Amino acid sequence: MAAAVVGATVAIAAPAQATVEPQARDLSRAKAPVQAAPAAQAARTAPALAGAWAAGTRAYLVITTPGDTTAVRTAVASNGGTVFASYDAIGVVVAHSTSASFAATMRGVAGVQQVGATRTSDVPADAYNPALPTNPSQSTTTLNESNRWDMTQIKADQAWAVTTGSASVKVGILDTGVDDQHQDIAPNFNAADSVSCAYGKADTRAGAWRDVGTHGTHVAGTVAAAKNGKGVIGVAPGVKISSVRIAEPTSSLFFAENTVCGFMWAGDHGFKVTNNSYYTDPWQFNCPDNVDQAAIIEGVRRAQAYAESKGSLQVAAAGNSNYDLANKTTDSESPNDSTPTTRTITNACIDIPTELPGVVTVSAQASGGAKASYSNFGNGVIDVTAPGGDGATGVYSTLPGGKYGSMSGTSMASPHVTGVAALIASANPTYTPADIRAALGTQATDKACPSDSRCTGTATKNGFFGEGQVDALKAVSGTTQPPTGPYFENLTDVSIADNATVESSITVSGVTGNAPATLKVGVDIKHTYRGDLVLSLVAPDGTVYPLEDFVNSDSADDVVKTYTVNASAEVANGVWKLRVQDVASQDTGRIDAWNLTF
Repeated sequence: MAAAVVGATVAIAAPAQATVEPQARDLSRAKAPVQAAPAAQAARTAPALAGAWAAGTRAYLVITTPGDTTAVRTAVASNGGTVFASYDAIGVVVAHSTSASFAATMRGVAGVQQVGATRTSDVPADAYNPALPTNPSQSTTTLNESNRWDMTQIKADQAWAVTTGSASVKVGILDTGVDDQHQDIAPNFNAADSVSCAYGKADTRAGAWRDVGTHGTHVAGTVAAAKNGKGVIGVAPGVKISSVRIAEPTSSLFFAENTVCGFMWAGDHGFKVTNNSYYTDPWQFNCPDNVDQAAIIEGVRRAQAYAESKGSLQVAAAGNSNYDLANKTTDSESPNDSTPTTRTITNACIDIPTELPGVVTVSAQASGGAKASYSNFGNGVIDVTAPGGDGATGVYSTLPGGKYGSMSGTSMASPHVTGVAALIASANPTYTPADIRAALGTQATDKACPSDSRCTGTATKNGFFGEGQVDALKAVSGTTQPPTGPYFENLTDVSIADNATVESSITVSGVTGNAPATLKVGVDIKHTYRGDLVLSLVAPDGTVYPLEDFVNSDSADDVVKTYTVNASAEVANGVWKLRVQDVASQDTGRIDAWNLTF
């Protein structure tokens, strides 16, 4: 996350070992963009000046009813503020003011629902005339592509033999920026949809999206470094990536208005997935009983919901404090733009964007699959896990200037999941964000808790690994079509013993008439030799519909498939059963999940 890059090593031509450094900001927690200009507006310009900067200028989110914000914007100007940016679609206005009473005054204005300061420090003068980031000179590399540990761990190397992803899938890197000139990033870089959202307003000038650090370029390479024979390969090397810089120069902080801008840009520019390896500064956790933080939560929540409504799934890093996000007690790192203090908090306080509804929250693994020592965790919070590196073994990826190096952090885990999500979107162009999110979990490889009392949950879903380690191969060859009608599922595990027959039930209700002639039966069975298996669907009246009798010599693991059954003679409502027969000895397994789509 932006809250801690655990290790970093730079190399130009050859791999280097990662070194563990004190936790810097792990960019797994990024910031947000302001509403983008219409796509037809081709001019790429710096943000228009909102007024003359003065010492003491602070930024605020003013929340109102989505739609026309004219009245609230007028009130801002009438009460000692200026409108820096506004997002009518979600009812969020970014205001600046030097008045200490501005927020309290605006909270009394008709139509204003919430007002919150987004910082405990002044807005930099650079916000009014942003300097373009440096365009670094590029080094060439003699480093040849190889199958790195992180890619083989999630089977990305096997997925590339099926597909490298579709160039029609756009992925947004919300981060410190991206070096678009890098030899491994340039082939897949989408400049037309790249922007800077630093300070909360879209800056579309060429190069405004470039890296003001190294973090964003490293993340981008993990998602989609080109498969071009040099350097490294990203999880989805055939998709397009855009940079949405939400980090501010000098501080490299990601404030709420920046994140709002970023999510609005993602929604308006057709990003199928965004990666968010940061948390929204200056608060590690935002608490709803604090008027400022409540407005931050609501503003960023609305922007994320807007992006998702436009077809964009957000993936975010869980953070690098080895903290139980399901049992919050204290926060000693906030505010990080002035002087942090220790405060008592509860689970009502959330890390944003990673704990917002709809966001995929990612924990980090070491090489071999164990939870990384630094990774945050939490039962019911973590959705999936992926390689993030730990100790001497980091994630090797791109760095500005044509360079390469290793970093460790949940910031490094999140882009692996973003890449897998991009592969799912490539293989399934009609998938919604909810479909992609569900597929990430369904296809993940289960990871049981180790002997660690902090890890709670089941073998299939727990606080360290969520639903498991993402699987890039299943993303391109084991996906199923999303539900198109009434959908029912059973996620309860049923053990399959040797030479035994087991059943798992789903009760269907509320469906009128008979089942369709194209009843979809989705099956996820974990088994070490599927040639032992015979699968059937049993209708409520006891009629048996054969699904598959696997060839006895089929020694492959698992069954992750969707079958189509003509069940039009059956009444839809009632108890349906998946029947699994194990007809041989030595190998066992379980029904992990199954579903019906009418």
